[in-house]
Amino acid sequence: MKTNSSNLLLTVPTGPLKILDLPPNPVDTGSESIHLSLVIPTYKERDNIKNVVSILSQLLDESIPGNYELIVVDDDSPDRTWEIAQSLTTEYPQLRVMRRQQERGLSSAVIRGWQAATGNVLGVIDGDLQHPPEVLIQLLRSVDQGADLAVASRHVEGGGVSSWSVVRRFLSRGAQLLGLVILPGVLGRVSDPMSGYFMVRRSAIANATLNPVGYKILLEVIGRGKVDQVAEVGYVFCERKEGESKVTWKQYIDYIHHLVRLRLSTGRAGQLSKKVNFPIGRFLRFGLVGFSGVFVDMGLLYLLSDPTTLALPLTRSKIIAGEIAILNNFFWNDAWTFADVSARQQEWHQRRKRFLKFNAVCLAGLLLNVLILNLVYNFIIPNRYIANFIAIAVATIWNFWINLKLSWRVTDVK
Repeated sequence: MKTNSSNLLLTVPTGPLKILDLPPNPVDTGSESIHLSLVIPTYKERDNIKNVVSILSQLLDESIPGNYELIVVDDDSPDRTWEIAQSLTTEYPQLRVMRRQQERGLSSAVIRGWQAATGNVLGVIDGDLQHPPEVLIQLLRSVDQGADLAVASRHVEGGGVSSWSVVRRFLSRGAQLLGLVILPGVLGRVSDPMSGYFMVRRSAIANATLNPVGYKILLEVIGRGKVDQVAEVGYVFCERKEGESKVTWKQYIDYIHHLVRLRLSTGRAGQLSKKVNFPIGRFLRFGLVGFSGVFVDMGLLYLLSDPTTLALPLTRSKIIAGEIAILNNFFWNDAWTFADVSARQQEWHQRRKRFLKFNAVCLAGLLLNVLILNLVYNFIIPNRYIANFIAIAVATIWNFWINLKLSWRVTDVK
């Protein structure tokens, strides 16, 4: 295994996030090769890492002595988690440590760890003891019995959560249902697609280029790997005892983004996108942002124009509601839809320029919207809300295409 001779840290792999079908540099452990490589992604886990390594080593020493490795992949934690982990390698010879300084993100950390791994079975477990270590043995047994993928699930017999709030339970289940709608072929195969605790055969994901978003790497493994047989083992998700929780609203946004990306890259839409050179993935993100603007637009249109509220003229109400919706949509598009461009154009004058262009394009779209609204309302469907929805749909296509070519132009990036 390649290490950095000055500090014995694993060399961080570079290039595409692709797992080799054969271990890169098998570790000589006698007559048998390494069976299990377990990656522990960490960030600010100084208070947990020693206990995690101790518990995992004890369990695996009893089950498969000398036939495993633990790989801590730390994203350059300011509390120097990687340094604490590295100090444990003399006591735990199966422990390897990787310090990433150029990349960030849990999913990519796991894949980089797998790229450096020498095992035929690849696994991942959190570094905060929220995943009960004893479940590892059951997962490994499932793989040994023929499963390509063994997932620790909160939603099968023996599974659950220890003390989640009603809101967090609702968000978790809601995310699962949304996934079943967007990507049933992937999420329908497991009961807990948001699990971050699983094992997979190297051969099931070998040579597949992985492209994860956010934390949910299991989606990528199922969606892009060659996974035939799946096994699930129940576990109870525990609240962390040390350190801070890293669950944020951004994880749910990344999850939706990941679902859409997988849907596009693995379905017919993705093939069509390549043939016609149309950025369908970006358009769908633009559409989701526009959908949020629909609620803003519709809500304000009601407050301003409905006979039971302010009863302002329809056209005037529409202009006000539309402009406020434009503001909403710009901020979301700049932060998400065109984030790759925005990240390289962070100066205030660049953001202001994008906003002015976006506003001008959308104002033109608003005029188109108002025209269609009045035509549909007065001559086709005498329902202000249905007419407004049709007008919004037509204007969305206009707004996306012109903004793509004008407001967020990659060629403007210096």
